[in-house]
Amino acid sequence: MSHLLLVDDDIEVLALLQKFLEQHGYSVEVATDGPSLWRALERRLPDLIILDVMLPGDSGLVLCQQLRARHGIAVIMLTAMGELSDRVVGLELGADDYLTKPFDARELLARVRAVLRRTADIAAPAPDSSRTILEFADWQLDITRRELRSPEKVMIPLSTGEFELLLVFAEHPRRILTRQQLLDLARGESYDAFDRSIDVQVSRLRRKLETDLHAEPMIRTIRNGGYLFSPSVMKR
Repeated sequence: MSHLLLVDDDIEVLALLQKFLEQHGYSVEVATDGPSLWRALERRLPDLIILDVMLPGDSGLVLCQQLRARHGIAVIMLTAMGELSDRVVGLELGADDYLTKPFDARELLARVRAVLRRTADIAAPAPDSSRTILEFADWQLDITRRELRSPEKVMIPLSTGEFELLLVFAEHPRRILTRQQLLDLARGESYDAFDRSIDVQVSRLRRKLETDLHAEPMIRTIRNGGYLFSPSVMKR
């Protein structure tokens, strides 16, 4: 049974979502602000945190940043209708997904299941004998273990979204991919996202991959086209 932590200052919303998610087989704890969130984490680390942006005291964005610095727990952020900037910043800070209020509880359930499936893949790698590694420009992307290593063999941490996007690029090298194609390939056609999320993830990948400012960019922006992954890729 996966354990979820709901963080929202609306007591009525918390009660409704807790009941709904428990009916679908999840163990659910609730918190109303930053201090109660940290107390809940001291008692038990959840598999997933559902975190509202608008909270008293530290905002959900601040808490997401602090969570990423301390834990690898998956985070789904809840944002107000039309607050595009919150969604972009949330992705920049490492949120795994977002959902815009108001939302249908069934949509939240679908997002929870999808994020937990992705994080379960990371937590349960296949045996070494079946490992697949993609190599490009002296970098190594271990698909089985979901690990990225630099030319100096240093492990580079990737969020779930960053890994999925880099995998799409590495599996389609030297090919122009539109933002919609990247969304479809990385998270499935049913994933309801906005184009800007791809730009955010690309920006984060570039900061991790393109440390040599004089080298050719690995991820090229194609005007009116999308993005192109320029290195050749070898599979072993």
